[in-house]
Order: sequence, then C-alpha cells, then structure tokens
Amino acid sequence: MNQVKKVKSVETGRIGRTLTRLLMPVGVAEVASPLLIARALRGFADGYVVVLLPAYLLALGFDQLYVGYLSTATLAGSALATLAIGAMGYRWSSRRLLLFAALLMTATGLAFASVSSFLPLLIVAFVGTLNPSSGDVSMFLPLEHARLAQGATGNLRTTLFARYTLTGSLSAAVGALAAGIPSWLMQWAGLPLIDGLRTMFVLYGLLGGLVWLLYRALPAGDISTKQLPAPLGPSRSIVFKLAMLFSLDAFAGGLVVNSLLTLWLFERFGLSPGEAGTFFFCAGLLSAGSQLAAPVIARKIGLLNTMVFTHIPANVCLIFAAIAPNVEIALTLLFVRSALSQMDVPTRTAYVMAAVTPPERAAAASFTTVPRSLASVLSPSLAGALLASGLLSAPLIACGALKIAYDLALLVSFSRVNVPLD
Repeated sequence: MNQVKKVKSVETGRIGRTLTRLLMPVGVAEVASPLLIARALRGFADGYVVVLLPAYLLALGFDQLYVGYLSTATLAGSALATLAIGAMGYRWSSRRLLLFAALLMTATGLAFASVSSFLPLLIVAFVGTLNPSSGDVSMFLPLEHARLAQGATGNLRTTLFARYTLTGSLSAAVGALAAGIPSWLMQWAGLPLIDGLRTMFVLYGLLGGLVWLLYRALPAGDISTKQLPAPLGPSRSIVFKLAMLFSLDAFAGGLVVNSLLTLWLFERFGLSPGEAGTFFFCAGLLSAGSQLAAPVIARKIGLLNTMVFTHIPANVCLIFAAIAPNVEIALTLLFVRSALSQMDVPTRTAYVMAAVTPPERAAAASFTTVPRSLASVLSPSLAGALLASGLLSAPLIACGALKIAYDLALLVSFSRVNVPLD
C-alpha cells in the first residue's frame, strides 16, 4: 500500500513538473505568475474598452472625429509616460512604478464613468491608462517587459514573451465578448444604454485594483540585484535605429487602432457593439494562436524573418479588406490578418531584449515603445477625419501600405546585424 502511494506521489510530482514546464520556463514562476495574471486582467479590460469607447462617445452625442481626438490623447499620454520611465524610471524600483500604474488604472476607470463633457474625458484619456489599440501601449509595458526579460535567456525568453503576449491576446478576446453586456443590461434589466456603458468603465477601475494587489505580490527589489537598471549606453545606436523604424509602424497602426476599426465596422457594415465584440473575440483567438507559433517559427528562420515575413501578408489582407464588396469577405480577410499580424509582437520584443545589455533593458523597452505611441499620436485624429468625411477605406489602405514599407525597411536595415540569443 505504501508502495502504491509512493508511486502515485512520484507520478503526481512528475505531472506537476511537466505542467510547470509547459506553463512557463523553470525558475521564473515567482516573478512571471503575478505579471501574467495582471496582463490577463488588463487585457480583458482593454478588450471591451476598444469596442465600447466609440459606442460610449457616440451615445454621448460626439461624432467620428471626436473618437479620433480621444484616441490621439490616449496615445500621447501613454507615450509621455513611457518616455518618462525610460529617462528617469531607473531611479525607482519597477515594482513601485507598477503599483503606481495600477492605481492610475483604477482612477481612470472611475473618472471616465463619472464625466460626460468632452474636455474632461480628453484630459482623463491623456493622463490615464485607456488603450484604444490592439496591443499594449501603456506605461505597464516597458516595466513588465524589463522584469520578464531578467527571468529567462535565449529561446526561453522568446517563449516567455510569447506567453505574455498570448495571455494578453486571449484575455482581450474574452473581453471583447463582454462588450455586449451593456446591450444585455438594457434588454433584460431595463438599464439605459449609457448607464450600462458607464458600468463597464467602473469595472475597468475595479480591475485596476486587482492588478494593484497582484503587483504587491512581486519581490520587493528588482529581479537582478547585480545588474541595476541603467540608461542606454553601448546599445544606443541600434536602439535608436529600431525606434525610428518602429515609429513608422506605429504611425501606420494608429490609423487602424481597434477603436477606429470598431467605428469602421459600425459605419461601413452597420455592425452592433455586440457583433463587433464577437468579431474581436474571434480575431483575438486567432492572434493568440499565432503567439504559440511565433517562437517555433523564430527558432527555424530567426526573429527578424519571423517579424517580416508574417507581417507583409497580414497587411496585404488589410488593404483588400478595405475594398471588399461585402461584410463576409471583409471579415474573412481581417481574420486572416489577425492570424498573422501579431506574430511579430513577441519576436520583436525578444529581438530588442537580446540586442542590448541586461542593465539597458528597461530603458531599451521604453525607448522602443515610446515611438509606437508618439508616432501614432496624430494618426488616429487623421483617420477620424477621413472617416467623418466619408473616406471609409482610406485609413485601412494607408495603414497596410505604410506597414509593408516598414517591413521592407526593417529587413534591409537589420538583415546583416548579428543579434545574439544568449
């Protein structure tokens, strides 16, 4: 009997170790788990916000141009916050900065649910943590990236970033489904639509409180006490070159951030918020699946080739979706785009982290993230103006063409650069 218990214990331990290896690299669970769960909560909130934000503004009486203005303010505020982290953030522990960001998330949700005038909403969007895009452009990103990068090396680091991105994609997909809750509340509980929308922003603030509790569980100091965060030094030139190229990609992406893509679906095909949420749920699942494939492909053809040769076909699909004759063809092309366009996210992050020295990683993450917000600051307003003027296809076509130009420039600039995967 004791022998049977011993065998069961050994098998249970073996299964537990196997699950641990599948879920995350060995030795990083203590640091990675709170960050991954926090990323899931933030992704869920971002998933429904990108769908409900334009619906909320339209319900308040604002037009498409105002949606663009608000998206611009959000990206501008995020850019300045991440720039400040890159320039001065090394003076404080990343844990303290993450706790501050979580409190700011709570304040953002509660403030957005409390005001109806556009100017206060614009200020909250600029100062707060709302995310109108498909990826994470907030001040959370460089801080979480720096902590995750210190927990693994080489292919394990790429895998960890893929799981981080996968977590965000899956949770955002589920969050997109939650965009139908206000309509459900209006139908079954008799709650006015505007109050249902405000309830979702209150939920956003409450999720920020949960994220704060998770960050409290992180180790008090930085992961590596031997290599403290530092400003950019020996890797300055390669980081600046990457940042310039990323700025082109970011400007193009700003033309079709998810809140504006939602608005395009509303205007072009008459989709409801619930239907748009279902679309983003399915698109998010496809994006999440691509995150699993990205590390495997990167090991075979390299990080740079994975970034470029999955991105180009995705943007061709975006261009054709813009001129599709009906909603079925348009959504099919957008689904194909979703299955390809996010493979460059974990590989791009791993590429940047491998290209710099460990002490520079926090600054490098910030200085390559900032252009993805700064360069996209004006493009949502431009896209909003195009949509308001009736040029519904123009933002999607311009986005696809500019992103293809970015891919080709990235390939030419870095094809001969040897980036070690330590």
